[in-house]
Amino acid sequence: MARIKGAMNRRTRKKTLFRRVRGFFLGRRNLRQAIAARMHADYNAYVGRKQRKRQFRRLWTQRINAAARAHGLSYSKMIHGLKVAGVDVNRKVLADLAVNEPTAFAALVETAKGGLAG
Repeated sequence: MARIKGAMNRRTRKKTLFRRVRGFFLGRRNLRQAIAARMHADYNAYVGRKQRKRQFRRLWTQRINAAARAHGLSYSKMIHGLKVAGVDVNRKVLADLAVNEPTAFAALVETAKGGLAG
């Protein structure tokens, strides 16, 4: 049976490693530090994918709050009024309407005020 050596596997591993750490600074491109740098980068990328969802929801909340206050309603009262009125619109769409379609957002604010009143 033929003897299998590890040169091809090692070369493939090093190639993918160096491709992942391309652009890193100084010693973080070298083999020993590159392994740790890639592990940290992968962990931070994983965490960042989770944080991005939180950050966008905070941004949408701020945009909705600012637009709702311009119409004389707070964010929480507007969301509660829409829920009572039976309007099922998510925050991403509400924030987009607040920025790009002020007339449609104003109509939703009036619907929320009606839901709060009745």
